Amino acid sequence: MSQSNPPTILDCTLRDGAYIVDFQFTSEDTQRIAKRLDDLGIPLIEVGHGVGLGASENGLGNSAATDTEYMSAAAKAVTRGKWGMFCIPGIAKLSDIEIASDHGIGFIRIGTEVNKVESGKTFIETALRRGIQVYCNLMKSYVATPEYFAIQANKCYQYGASVVYIVDSAGGMLPKEIEKYVDAVRSIHPQAALGFHGHNNLGLAVANSLHCADLGVSIIDTALQGLGRSAGNTPTSQFIATLMRSGYKLNYDVVDVMQAGEELTRHLIRKTGYDTLDMTAGLALFHSGYMKQVVMTAESYGVDPRRLIIALCERDRVNAPQELINEAAQSVLEIHGKQRSNGDYSPAHQSL
Repeated sequence: MSQSNPPTILDCTLRDGAYIVDFQFTSEDTQRIAKRLDDLGIPLIEVGHGVGLGASENGLGNSAATDTEYMSAAAKAVTRGKWGMFCIPGIAKLSDIEIASDHGIGFIRIGTEVNKVESGKTFIETALRRGIQVYCNLMKSYVATPEYFAIQANKCYQYGASVVYIVDSAGGMLPKEIEKYVDAVRSIHPQAALGFHGHNNLGLAVANSLHCADLGVSIIDTALQGLGRSAGNTPTSQFIATLMRSGYKLNYDVVDVMQAGEELTRHLIRKTGYDTLDMTAGLALFHSGYMKQVVMTAESYGVDPRRLIIALCERDRVNAPQELINEAAQSVLEIHGKQRSNGDYSPAHQSL
């Protein structure tokens, strides 16, 4: 049966995908890839440092170009759709939004932890005054109950955000779990526009994204060839093909989208098989931003990093201070003894 109202695709190849190249997309890369996405008809294209505005200046990985150079490149490339950037309050400054506005940014995504949405209020208000569309990413959504998530999401709508995202940062949420978050938000705000950002740690990114489409979620994130942090994002071409198989009417040439992924990003993906560290992150709902610390601690204690991830997340799925990682490592050592795995889990192996 034919479906109507397909979700809007937001492609984050150039933002979340930047983790895979250690934030080394150049301004030339940005212009070239963004133009190709725009030519394909992708309506929303996110660019810039993977962590967002101000990340390089805050020592969170030196990108190959400055924020303003990424803005200029995107502005030149995107003429049909809109380009945008990510913004975490405390890393980004309000002045960053004003600079982005001067460059013609179309949307901005404000990223906060679920229990810290108040920190985004002035950023939302600043963007709205500049005529920028605002989406809110409630990172690690799964650490909150659906009911609490809905209360926090409603605050974002009250601040002026047009879309609030359910974010599966660890790639471990199940379709039935995501549905509970959608239902909880709609119980408070029936006409709420929602977004979904999924990772593929348990191989569910496409299935979760399709389920969100069927639930009427407004915007769904993808990336060419699934390029993204940890196990990657929902692959753009796979998702479009799946929507087509499900009967949604789309205006994309799926073969052209496939070809763009082959030409622009496939060569950047060096992993083969299934990375069981990423898989374990999905199982335990562990954010890969702490992976380097965990791998190094596991090496120090002589324990399997997968068991350490599980033990750590039994204690805390939000934060991972070194003392807590050490405590979890000691518990793994006491239960399992020294038990090295055979994988290549050196810190350099991880795209953080």
